[in-house]
Amino acid sequence: MEALLKVVSFMILVYGFFEVFDISLLKIVDDIVKILSKEKTDIKSVIKRQNRDEKQKGIRRVIEDAKSTLKIMGKEDRIKVVWLASIALFVVGTIFSLSISNFFLVPVLSIGLGLIPFWYVIYTSNYYRKQINEELETALSTITTSYIRSENIISAVEENIQYLNPPISEVFKFFLGQTKLITSNTKLAIENMKSKIQNDVFKEWCDALIACQDNRNLRTTLIPIVAKLSDTRIVSAELEGLLFEPMKEFITMTILLLANIPLIKVLNKDWYKILTKTVPGHAVLAVLILTIFISLGAVIRLIRPVEYKS
Repeated sequence: MEALLKVVSFMILVYGFFEVFDISLLKIVDDIVKILSKEKTDIKSVIKRQNRDEKQKGIRRVIEDAKSTLKIMGKEDRIKVVWLASIALFVVGTIFSLSISNFFLVPVLSIGLGLIPFWYVIYTSNYYRKQINEELETALSTITTSYIRSENIISAVEENIQYLNPPISEVFKFFLGQTKLITSNTKLAIENMKSKIQNDVFKEWCDALIACQDNRNLRTTLIPIVAKLSDTRIVSAELEGLLFEPMKEFITMTILLLANIPLIKVLNKDWYKILTKTVPGHAVLAVLILTIFISLGAVIRLIRPVEYKS
């Protein structure tokens, strides 16, 4: 409790310092993000990045996944807020570890807490992707039905645009704006629309729609493509319980694991003193927290929603 009060007091002190001297936290975070995101521009570094086949791993992979997730969600501007929360939690983890004199815990708790905002973005994106898939299924189904009847994709979109919900509706509004104000080339407008949604079924649907502009007899090929979204939704619904089972088990095991610390104090105070006052005990606590954070990262990667891959 005393350690927690120290952390809270320090955070209030820092906040007051920034307010008194009129220092912008977002500006500081922006500068830090630019420094961390800066890549070497020399020829050797550029060639090395181009020839690197392996995927990024560890902390950099988590950060890049969160950034790409925000980009897909159309919320790239929130990356500064995520970084701000990450830095704040990093500082909290460092101060708390030092306040209980556990130096082994400093890198573990500070980095682990600092990654939580990025993990949260990745975790919440699962619900966003699920919503996108459901909205996309409705949109493509209604538009395809209208297109088969009218043989005009522009009128088909206009008939159904009022029944679509964001962010899918914004994509088709973009398509209508392209066809009415920018270009009369329908195939080019469809090609430009294809990159707006990162979904393999949608891209396949757009490719088939482009082919239909040259041969309208191919419009019936759109129906089985849309059906893939229905199959994906059904499979996802059946596996939803299994997908989130690891998270349930992780929460249960984490509670049991952390609950053992106060339980040891009740059962044997000498063991508790060894755990909290000695170097080996501090090392054990650091390994325990490290295991929790590693497990959390692995669980979040496991519970991604089912998506169709062509």
